[in-house]
Amino acid sequence: MDIVIDPASPTPPYEQVRTRIAALAAGGALPAGTRLPPVRQLAADLGLAANTVARAYRELEQAGLVQTRGRAGTLVTARAAGVPEQAHRLAQRYAADTAALGVAPQAALDLVRAALHLPG
Repeated sequence: MDIVIDPASPTPPYEQVRTRIAALAAGGALPAGTRLPPVRQLAADLGLAANTVARAYRELEQAGLVQTRGRAGTLVTARAAGVPEQAHRLAQRYAADTAALGVAPQAALDLVRAALHLPG
């Protein structure tokens, strides 16, 4: 994840993390459903205290931009990615339905590409 903390900035580090994750999601670099690194891992990567990253994640969650799902981790929401929630739910349902039918993930993606008239 492309996050750089500027220690000389008047903006607190947790806010730098929060705004960067929100920007990455809004820009499409972190699509809906993307799992964010665990708090401790991102804190270590950025040279920050775990509480600093935890605060950024908490504020993102309060804003509806991420959702924490216990052991499943912290995921970017459709709202953060600028995707209608219904589209996200339909995509999840499609993934579950094709998996239940035994369709391989690549074949399921190929079907979507064909339906959207995208090059394979």
